[in-house]
Amino acid sequence: MSRGNIALIQRGTLERMKKIFDTIKALSRIMYWIAAVAIVSIVILTVCDVILRRFRMPIAYTYEMVMVLGAIAIGFSVPQTTLDKGHVLMDFMTGKVSERWQKILHITTRCLGGGMFALFSWRMFVLGSSLKRAGEVTPILQIPIHPVAFGIGVCFVVECLVLLYGLFSQLGEVEA
Repeated sequence: MSRGNIALIQRGTLERMKKIFDTIKALSRIMYWIAAVAIVSIVILTVCDVILRRFRMPIAYTYEMVMVLGAIAIGFSVPQTTLDKGHVLMDFMTGKVSERWQKILHITTRCLGGGMFALFSWRMFVLGSSLKRAGEVTPILQIPIHPVAFGIGVCFVVECLVLLYGLFSQLGEVEA
């Protein structure tokens, strides 16, 4: 193969990676909005419950819905928060080392994080399967719980892809 052909193949690969990462970014953004809707729903439901309690008409299912919506809010916000670099950073430590070591730490944390979230995702799918087999539902509304576990498992898969994107960005393979 000539150098020109290799360069074309590399450019094509980079373009495909860019499309894949653009899709991951868009999916993360959609999931972030789902998390936002869940948080707004928690607020509205809680406020309504507190107000109605004053009139001796509490909403019986508030606790279980807040738990389900809270799980959705947390799980679905993780990928976009990572893209936005909204997590706690260890700047006090990484700021004092050379740029080379900063890059090494970044790559190491992305790899470890990807492995952890792959493990978390697998376990959420196992949990979802177990909940589905057992027929687990919420106590009052009888809402199946397994879709939440599967949804969070998908979120963790997307988080793995976001961390992979961060790894490639750090290595300079794709532009951030």
